[in-house]
Amino acid sequence: MSAGMMTGFGAIPPDSDLSQHARELLRIHDAVIAGGRPPRRPRALVARSWQRVMRIGLDPDGDNSRVAMPAGELEARRCRSPLALVIDELRLALSSVAEASQFLMVVCDADGVVLWREGAAKVRRNADRLGFAEGARWTEQMVGTNAIGTALAEAAPVQLFSAEHFEQTQHPWYCTAVPIHDPRTGDLIGVVDVSGPALTLHPAITALVEGAARLAEERLWRLHQRHLRRLRQVAEPVVSAVSGPLLVVDDHGWVAHHSGIAERDRIEVPRPDRVLAVPGMGLCLPERIADGWLVRPTRERGSVSVSAHLDLAGRMLELRSSGEPWRTTVTARHAQILALLADAGRDGRTAAQISSAIFGDAEHVVTVRAELSRLRRVVGALVTSNPYRIADGATLSVLR
Repeated sequence: MSAGMMTGFGAIPPDSDLSQHARELLRIHDAVIAGGRPPRRPRALVARSWQRVMRIGLDPDGDNSRVAMPAGELEARRCRSPLALVIDELRLALSSVAEASQFLMVVCDADGVVLWREGAAKVRRNADRLGFAEGARWTEQMVGTNAIGTALAEAAPVQLFSAEHFEQTQHPWYCTAVPIHDPRTGDLIGVVDVSGPALTLHPAITALVEGAARLAEERLWRLHQRHLRRLRQVAEPVVSAVSGPLLVVDDHGWVAHHSGIAERDRIEVPRPDRVLAVPGMGLCLPERIADGWLVRPTRERGSVSVSAHLDLAGRMLELRSSGEPWRTTVTARHAQILALLADAGRDGRTAAQISSAIFGDAEHVVTVRAELSRLRRVVGALVTSNPYRIADGATLSVLR
């Protein structure tokens, strides 16, 4: 089985004749754009993207906008992007083979702006003629269906081959794009892409790009762990002078130190004007300490349970500890996930199981993990991981 099929988002069936497949895709593309009946349906992902692009009104035969931002603005974006911390890892994983393999490595931010582009000189020149350059914005809204823009729109890895691209000028290309998420927050922070001449597409490209994206996320996670160690050291004098259960957490709710309470990895994101519900501590008011937060009970007591109630219709989550309520609204997706975890009980659910329950398959694990990370920014210690479940010391009831 090819690497593309194993990773689940490859554009080419095993043992395909690339030239013949490109011709078939062109017939499909031209029929759909003309409003006719294609010889067969495009892939579902491609069909969704074409529908979005046609609603916008882009011209498949023309050159849609390719205006690159000024060099100063581009450099400022590079400096602000967390991807600047991992660009060396991406270069090591991809650029070293780009020249020999005749492809480009392209790294974009979450707005689809090309921050870095490296690779084979001939392919770079062809990309320049296409406007596929540093500082250009490669979203679906700007340049139609393309792996970068479609990966951002779908929040999932995407490979496109030849006439699966909306614009005819992109038909000579293949593109393989994988989103990169901030492991602290689950937020999508950019995309790494490999692009090259369509007829040079190798089935191992999907695995290569996926591996590079995971390498980048692992590097970001190691930097995060280093930050927690520094926070723990800075907070040590304050912690030693405080009695009772407490946590020291960073600005994203990740725990750097715990005392008098069972170990946990994350709580809700602290805010100075809002109490937090922490199983085992009850309601807590965070206090700023260095570049993190000291979290302790609003009044000292023993181990305290937290009860939560979710109203699915109104998407309202209420948390209660010793009679003290705290309420927040959650997104429809987060309400759906919380209901699944409530039904699962103490056994919990894996990311693959949640993917199957929500999307009907296990191919959206990356998306599910990112959603769970964002959910835990809101509900924090109410949900624990490995597997995902309602935390010990907490209960969740659901009104359907």
